[in-house]
Amino acid sequence: MKKVLLVDDEILVRENIRDCIPWEREGFDYLGDASDGEMALPMIEQLQPDILITDIKMPFMNGLELCHVVRAKFPQIKIIILSGHGEFDYARKALSLGVEEYCLKPISASDLVGLLRAVGDKIDKERSEKEQLAGLMRRELEKAGNSRHKLLSDLCGGMLSAPEAIQTAESLSVPLVARWYAVTIIDLRPAEPSTGEMDVEGAADWTDLLEHIRKECDHRQMLQYPASRTKKVCIVKGDTESAIKKLLEPFRRVQAILEEPACRFPLSLGIGSGHERIQGIHLSFLEAEESLHWLRLTRQNRQNLLEATRSSIQHNILLDRQAFIRFLKIGTSRQLSSFIPEFAAVLQSIDWDASLTGYYILNDLTLEVFKVAEESIRGPGDSGQSLRSFQGRIEAVDRWEEACAYLTHLVEQFWLWRARSTDRYADLLHRVKDYIAANYDKGYISLQHAAEHVSMSPSHLSKIFSQETGQTFIEFLTETRIRRAMELLQSTQCKTYEIACQVGYSDAHYFSNLFKRVTGMTTTEFRKHGALTAVKTSIRLAREEPHDHAVSESLE
Repeated sequence: MKKVLLVDDEILVRENIRDCIPWEREGFDYLGDASDGEMALPMIEQLQPDILITDIKMPFMNGLELCHVVRAKFPQIKIIILSGHGEFDYARKALSLGVEEYCLKPISASDLVGLLRAVGDKIDKERSEKEQLAGLMRRELEKAGNSRHKLLSDLCGGMLSAPEAIQTAESLSVPLVARWYAVTIIDLRPAEPSTGEMDVEGAADWTDLLEHIRKECDHRQMLQYPASRTKKVCIVKGDTESAIKKLLEPFRRVQAILEEPACRFPLSLGIGSGHERIQGIHLSFLEAEESLHWLRLTRQNRQNLLEATRSSIQHNILLDRQAFIRFLKIGTSRQLSSFIPEFAAVLQSIDWDASLTGYYILNDLTLEVFKVAEESIRGPGDSGQSLRSFQGRIEAVDRWEEACAYLTHLVEQFWLWRARSTDRYADLLHRVKDYIAANYDKGYISLQHAAEHVSMSPSHLSKIFSQETGQTFIEFLTETRIRRAMELLQSTQCKTYEIACQVGYSDAHYFSNLFKRVTGMTTTEFRKHGALTAVKTSIRLAREEPHDHAVSESLE
């Protein structure tokens, strides 16, 4: 139903038009009428008609003046002028104001209905086009949002090289480029297992937490995406390491609250450390996941400890975890025999046979040691299996002397991990690089395949490879392929598409674009100039300073 308002200073004209047209049957809603433009304006403001029918010659405010005001304030309203004046100047002025129809009085009811139908059809067409445009814009926004989500997810997953990430971010208008990055993960789930659905209050708390952090952080330095229904990932970026540390301070304050033994807030927060270059996003993400994992294990253990000691007089027994961690880092083997009995003296009053208190206290300390090992010396590698082994030893403790022996073993194991951490992955990385060298020409090669080759999980291999080589698996594979392509361009007369296939790319166009992004030259330019040494230097510099202005230009 199109809404219609009539303005005419002749009451007979208004009554005749009002009474002679079957408005509802014709698909129109007659809103009423006014005797001049000044009286009509408040009605237009309030009723918002779709079609305005007006005379020209009226007292106080004539039809042309009314049209001028309406076109300025309500451009969507269609205007039909009915006038007893056929002068050309009136018609020309009306048309310049965007009037839909200019008709001379008298006009029959059937002719006016025809005009209304034509204008109504035009309104329907414009509305349809507007809805289609809005739908297209929504789909484009959704597509851009999904693409942005995929970009950030792939960055955290280590699936993109720096040139690919920069190009994709620019196409999506995502402000990605910075010198330093860190990743945090917020997980809105109870620390203990639960079969119930997440309640509305919890969802509100998530929003409140993010708002609290956002108020203290410059939102322009944060990129966020939902990793799942319960997880939200935030990538913070800055120009210096100190800037990253400052941006992480609000997260760390919240994490400290969540780590309090009495905290029952159904949130977990993992924080990765700051890393240089785009490839550091993946490494920081893995650290944040580990931080999240250890926090959840620790909170679960403390909840169990609380339950175990709720009716026990032993609830005041606590170990100084920070003192133990300090000793791990700066203590010596000669001090160990004296440190452990003194540190564990508070455990002498525990009844190991009648209470689980001792188990949960030792388990809490063990979880803290494993967390420190993962953060500082990259842990034992198979942390899950190692932790279960230690927890098995804790279960066998049934007196204070055995607790001291366990703590001594825990310290010695940490020192052993630390001693082995320097060269523990040399053989593994050698095998992975050999695998890439032997299979780079196969288009299907991936992190998953390499992980299966060395009998390791993809996520753990990805973390080790990034930490030890300074490159992600994808970046190393891409560099291997591009270097081989450079050799083929210099030593053979193969076409570009043939070389693309020989180095593992089935799409020659993608290979050509990637080659230029990495080397700064097209394949033709490279073959013509033979600048192998210069390009090798370019690749090395791009890897060392990917955000330098000159290098960024060469990548583009």
